[in-house]
Formats: sequence, structure tokens, C-alpha cells
Amino acid sequence: MVRLCFLFFIICCSLFSSQKRDSAELISEVSIDAYRKPTTYITSTKSVAVVSKELLNQNTPERMLESINQIAGARMEERSPGSYRISVRGSTLRSPFGVRNIKVYLDDFILSDASGNTYFNVISPELVNKMEIYKGPEGGDFGVATGGTLLLQTRSSDNLSAHLSVGSYGTFNQSFDFSKQTGNHFFEIFQNYYRTDSYREQSAVERKQIYLKDRFQYSKKGMLNAMILWSDLNYQTPGGLTLEQMNTDRRQSRPATATLPGAREQDAGIRNKMILAGVSHLYNFSPKFSHFVLLQGSYVDFENPFITNFENRFERNFALRTHLNYEEQWNKIAVSWRLGFEGGINTVFIKNYDNNKGTQGNPQNFDKLQNSSGFYFISQKLNFNDRLFSDISLSLNSNSYQWEKLFPGYDSGEVRFKNQWLPNIGLTYLLGKGFSVRAKIGKGNSAPTNEEIRSSNQEFNFKLGPEYGWNKEIGFRKQLSNALFVEASYFDFRMRNAIVRRQNEKGQEFFVNQGNTLQKGVEVLVESRNFAFQNTFLNRFKFRLSGSFYQFKFGDYRQGNNNFSGNDLTGVPSTTINSLLNFVFFNQLSVDYSHFYISKIPLNVANSVWSESAFIGNIQFGFPIAIEKTKMKLYLQVQNLYNSDYVLGFDTNAFGNRFYNPAAKRNFILGAKIDF
Repeated sequence: MVRLCFLFFIICCSLFSSQKRDSAELISEVSIDAYRKPTTYITSTKSVAVVSKELLNQNTPERMLESINQIAGARMEERSPGSYRISVRGSTLRSPFGVRNIKVYLDDFILSDASGNTYFNVISPELVNKMEIYKGPEGGDFGVATGGTLLLQTRSSDNLSAHLSVGSYGTFNQSFDFSKQTGNHFFEIFQNYYRTDSYREQSAVERKQIYLKDRFQYSKKGMLNAMILWSDLNYQTPGGLTLEQMNTDRRQSRPATATLPGAREQDAGIRNKMILAGVSHLYNFSPKFSHFVLLQGSYVDFENPFITNFENRFERNFALRTHLNYEEQWNKIAVSWRLGFEGGINTVFIKNYDNNKGTQGNPQNFDKLQNSSGFYFISQKLNFNDRLFSDISLSLNSNSYQWEKLFPGYDSGEVRFKNQWLPNIGLTYLLGKGFSVRAKIGKGNSAPTNEEIRSSNQEFNFKLGPEYGWNKEIGFRKQLSNALFVEASYFDFRMRNAIVRRQNEKGQEFFVNQGNTLQKGVEVLVESRNFAFQNTFLNRFKFRLSGSFYQFKFGDYRQGNNNFSGNDLTGVPSTTINSLLNFVFFNQLSVDYSHFYISKIPLNVANSVWSESAFIGNIQFGFPIAIEKTKMKLYLQVQNLYNSDYVLGFDTNAFGNRFYNPAAKRNFILGAKIDF
């Protein structure tokens, strides 16, 4: 793959003399929102990556996996269709499924609950117009997360479009988006329906979603934002296989054993209905002084038929974010301050029953859990002579939860974690136009989520505490001749009291604080601008190459009489290399050709079982058709182009060596996107 990218780079360079100047903005000048702390990419002090609309178009309709996996340091896994994990610098150590230890926002609004869990799979990829991925702790602005932060942005310009696609394994996707500025209001209405039978047995998915927003500029000084998101997600879970089972039949679901039924027999899956609504208000008292406030609430109805039980969860969430902002300018110095608070309350009522082949049986345990979290933060940004940029922040984080055992017996109590001060300091120095160096140090803290405090073994784990650690990093960003952008960074993150997942003989999970981790790595990105050529065959060309090179080790990790200190971190590949080549031929035919290389992965803490490395290729062809004012793009996506046998998400540390969730062989998506 590297040779392929290098070959096209040479071809590109040889054609420089015939290229036209592209009017697109320089890569280094891409705007970073940073939750209403805007700056340019080249001057940002953050470890941030931007997932543009171009990258988002690499996805199949149901997921953001291909886009996120093009980012150095970020990785999205799919244990089964609809069941995703997202890691930023190896943060899936404690995530058997879902998104934990990463804070997620949608525009102004907060998708993560007060305990730190995020139902990321309820969001349709087509709703997202841009994504910013912040790598490592950002406690000064975003609170409790040692992994990172994701900012998802919806559309901000007029649009009327429809999308329809069909594909392998009974895949069907339909969406509609309408957004328009009308007077002082900017509306968006988005609707999506998606379904697939999927590659493996017991892995069908169905998702329905509606999203409404209104941005109301009611005066020159004031803006009101309101949104409501409804999602109904139903997906089956085939379960992990042993290596022998996978080699025998990759498409089977987890089979029955002498003591436990299989996934198909128990109709294992997730049924998640969620509604989220909120309102935010920004008021500019003067050009220098403003106030922002956000209020939101959500309700989740969650069902999980599993091998050993049938779980119902009913969740209520409330969140508040508010901050005062002040900016000042003196000759060559510009300063901005922010003082604020963000907090939330998550209440979950959990009911476990016997699972009688996908229906509720006799009750097992009923429990209630209320998690409260909040952090006060203060930050300062300084710009000195458009050369030196700093972002200094400090937050005070608090977490606690109240628990109740309701059935078969009654008990209750409260656990409060020690408050944590989380400083963050970032500096960027601009050496010249398009060339910056940066340094950053910050502390992260992440309390256990509800699913870790009261996990699938149906027991409260009162000994489980937050993990925390310091991250230090340096890096540079360089624009070369208005043609290439190069970025590299080195980080050293030391985590203490790490939360680690384990499984019992029934496949039920539980979590423990286990020692510390030593996480060091290098991340690189090389990206070209969009070159235009004066010939009728190849009209445009762009490439992107990224890589992550990690040395992640357990520091002090002992389990009984076993000493795993110095072993590689489970679930984290030491090397990932990703590439994307974009072509336009004959002024019409677009070709997006991408590759993903993942090195072998340790699947258990003893490092006695490793995955095979994987090399995956995807390709997408697009052909535009214009009919008067209507534009249509027909496209064909081929996933797993080389028909590789690989796994897209492992069950690390699984009991009985059921580590493997085989991914689909070569498959196709044929679709049409219409812009009116």
C-alpha cells in the first residue's frame, strides 16, 4: 500500500507543470470549531483531526467506520453490524461494546450521559456533515475522558437531497434531508431508514431516525438553537466464535454448548429506542462579552436479550452546560477567557429476567442507579503577534452515584469519588506561513460508567474507581509549497488505576482497576491538495496517507499468581496505516480507492493469543448526472475488495477463547444521491 501511494505521489509530482491552481483553501487553513473556540488547524494547540465531508462520503450508509479509520490515532471497530466501538489512542481497553471514555457532542448538544456512556450507533452517518476528533485528555473543556472527544456537526447551509441505496445481504438505505435559511430561522429536517440482513447469522439490523433543528437568530445579539432527535435501533448480536468455529463456518452465530444455549436460540440482540431534545442560547452582550447556556434531556428504552438473561434498561438523562466568554485585543495581543460549568444526571432502572428464547421469563434482579457528574472549568486563549498561541485550562471534576437493590432483596447506598483537578496546557508557535510546532500536557480522569459499576454479571462493583493519567506530547504541522500538508506528533500517556474488562464462565463481563499502563506513540499524516490537470483523461487527483505506530504496555498488572507487567495492551494494534486516493477521470467519473492495514493484535492480557494482521481495500465509483437544476450522483461501493478473511472487532479477554467476530467478505452497495 505504501508503495502504491508513493507511486501515485511520483506521478502527481511529475505533472505539477501541467496542473491548474486549485481554488480550495489550504489544508492548514481549515477551520476548527473546538466547541465555539474557533481557530485555524495550523495554529490549534489541540491534538485534533478533522473528518471532512469528503472523508465522510467513504462510508457505507450504516456506519462512520471508514471515515474514522482514516484518522491517525482513531479506530472504529464493528463486532457485528450495529455494534460499534471507537478507540482514540487505544481507549477500548474497557469497552466490550459501545463508546466509553470518549466524550461525544452533536453541535451544541451532549450525546454522552453523566456516567460517560454514549449510544453512538443511534446516529446516522448521513446526519453528520463534519467531525472533529480530539485525541487524549481535554478535561479543561470537555470534562471526564482520558480517551478523547468527538464533535459531530450537522449541516449549516441550504440543502434539499434524497439518498437511496441497496446492496449485498439485503441492505437497503433511504434518507431525506432538507435545510433552509428562512428569515431569521435556519431549519433542518433529516429522516433515515436503514436495514440489512448482514453477513453472519443472527446479525440483522434495522434503524429508523428523525432529526429536527431550528437555529433562530432573534436579534443581532441573540441566537436560540433547538433540536430533537428520535432513533429506533434494533440489531441482532451473533456473538464471538473460537478460532476453530470461525475456520469451520465464518457466517455462523455463537453455537450452543452443553451448558448454555446459542445466540440464535436466545434471539440475542439490542433494541434501543432513544429520544433526545435540547435548547441552547447564545447572547452577545457586546462584541467582547457573551454568555452561552444549554439545557437538554433524553429518554432511553433499552432491551438486551442475551445468552443468560433478558435485560431491560430505562434511562432518563438531564444535562446543563453554561459559560461566560470574554475577549480582549491590545495591539499585537489577543486574549479570550471562558468560565463555565457542565453537569448531568443519569438515572437508570435495570430489570433482568430469564431469557426464554428472546422473551422475558422469571425475574432475576431489579436495580436502580443514579449517576451525577459535573465539572467547573476556566480557560484562557492567547494569541501573541499571530505567532505564539496558547490554550490554558483548568477544571474541577466530581462524580458520584446512588444505588438501590430492589429485587429480590432491598439495599441502597451512595459512592462518591474524590474530586479531581484537571489542568491542560497547550502551546503552538508559528515558525512561518504554514509551519507550526506545538507542545501539550494535560491530565485526564474517567469514572466508571453505569455498565461497569453494574455490569452484565448483575452485581454492583463498589470497589471500582476512576482511572486517571497525564498525557504529554509534541508535534509539528507543515504546509509544503501549497501542495502537501505533513503532520507528525509524539505522545506519552501514563494511566493509573486502569479499568480492565474480564469475563466469567457464562460470558458475563465485570471490571476491575488493574495497575497502570504506559502508552507511547507516533502519529503521522501526509495529505495533498486537490490537483487539477489540463488533460481529458485524468482531471483531478488527491491523496491521503496516515499512520499510527504505538508501544502500549501494561505497567504493573498482576492477576492472582500471574504477572502480566510489561505485556502489550489487549486490543491495540502496534501499527495501522491508512491511505485514500481520489481521482476524477473524463471530467465525470470519480474513483475513491482506500486501504487499511492493521498489524496483529493481542487478544488476552497474557499475550498468548494474537490476531492475524489485516490488509483491506475498498473502492467507490461515482458518476454525476445533471438534469436542469437537479444533480444526481450514482455510485458503486465495493467493500473488502480483495475478499480478505478478517475480523473487524475482537472480543478481547473473552472466556473460552471466543475472540472472533468475522467481517463480511467482498460486498457491494449501489446507490443514488439526488440534490434538488
